[in-house]
Amino acid sequence: MEYENLTLHTDKYQINMMYAHWKNNSHNRQAVFDAYIRKNPFRNGYTVFAGLDRIVHYINNLKFTEEDIDYLRQQEENYEEEFLDELRRFAFTGNIYAMREGEIAFPNEPFIRVEARIFEAQMIETAILNVMNYQSLIATKASRIKQVAGNDTLIEFGTRRAQEADAAIWGARAAYIAGFHGTSNMRAGKLFNIPAKGTHAHSWIQDHDSEEEAFANFAEALPDQSVLLVDTYDTLRSGIPNAIKTGEMLETQGKKLKAIRLDSGDLARLSIEGRKMLDEAGMDHVEIMASNDLDEEVIMHLKMQGAKIDSWGVGTKLITGARKPALGGVYKLVAREDENKLIPVIKLSEDLAKVTTPGPKKVYRIINRRTNKSEGDYIALSYETVNDKPLKMFDPFFPQKFKYVHDYEAIDLLKPIFINGKQVYDLPPLEEIHRYHEEQLSYIWPETLRLLNPQTYYVDLSYELWKMKQDMMEKHSME
Repeated sequence: MEYENLTLHTDKYQINMMYAHWKNNSHNRQAVFDAYIRKNPFRNGYTVFAGLDRIVHYINNLKFTEEDIDYLRQQEENYEEEFLDELRRFAFTGNIYAMREGEIAFPNEPFIRVEARIFEAQMIETAILNVMNYQSLIATKASRIKQVAGNDTLIEFGTRRAQEADAAIWGARAAYIAGFHGTSNMRAGKLFNIPAKGTHAHSWIQDHDSEEEAFANFAEALPDQSVLLVDTYDTLRSGIPNAIKTGEMLETQGKKLKAIRLDSGDLARLSIEGRKMLDEAGMDHVEIMASNDLDEEVIMHLKMQGAKIDSWGVGTKLITGARKPALGGVYKLVAREDENKLIPVIKLSEDLAKVTTPGPKKVYRIINRRTNKSEGDYIALSYETVNDKPLKMFDPFFPQKFKYVHDYEAIDLLKPIFINGKQVYDLPPLEEIHRYHEEQLSYIWPETLRLLNPQTYYVDLSYELWKMKQDMMEKHSME
């Protein structure tokens, strides 16, 4: 079994629709799809787009193997052999435009635009959403944690609680994009060049006759990287005093204890008392690390209580996207070919949030040159141009709310990734993606970035796009 072959990483209804298109000889018609979200996760003011790297590799390696074909042949739909031959020849030949990884993104704007034969565009929907939804969710959670941690060191500790192996490594990568400094996962470190960090477990202490002996043996083995877990028995009466003794032993060798780690108990009180004990022993260089079901809210409250913690190991609540198990991104048809031209299409719903915005579109970030902050995002039809003329931006749901923007820069957020099936975008190194994310945050007002009750960031439509959407909604409502 080719476990790493992701071609069949799709829903069966995609294959069934591809077959129906093939039977109706409509499989070569062009189509345009948008991948986007309807609301930010965690009641956040923004979302961090992540996952493009894996999507690019997925597209480049799409190929139905004979094993895949044999499996499809066994399905109850009894796909015709000519259809299976069509799949043998399958390759992505269309265009994909996407935001850069690490981009600050918002609801109801395309993160990804796919232009391809309907046969191809339908095939890749499930995998694109799977990757985009998970990695963007974890990157957004990590960004929230980074907001409260400030300059403290953040280490991703989530592997053992992640939803299996792929989630662990790609979650570690997404966290690094949004500001984490390392991961405990060695495979993620190897694959993505993320600094791998680790301490030791309680079992190391339990496997010795005494805590003091366990610390000494660990420090002798790793004299330059000794981080001692001090809460196995009694943090203040045993753990920290024994860590200090170990630090004194290291100093006789010209080495220094690097840090202690707290993994249970009252982290605020223990870190405050621990800091006093270390400082009084002349070990103000020894850092205090904390773990134990941390997230942005816990870290924020610990800081409010005066906790003396220098680095944070964040695991379960980061890697699982705690309190928001799925991002909920969607992939919607916005245009289809009819008589050799693309025509816009719309999906209606009683729930206005589920009404799609028709047509191939661009997304512009409007940066005020005076403040160097974003005035909002502006979605226009793909053939529209945005220049230095005064730009009217209005709320698509309440068009009476508007403003004119002058002296701005319009940044096109959707970059060409594939053109005619060929990759035209050079995937940047992970460190560059991390720096890009930090840079993009600087364009967003702090009121939108705050964790609680963030200010709404406006995603506006051009007048031409808004008018077309209103006309189509009216037309279909009358039918």
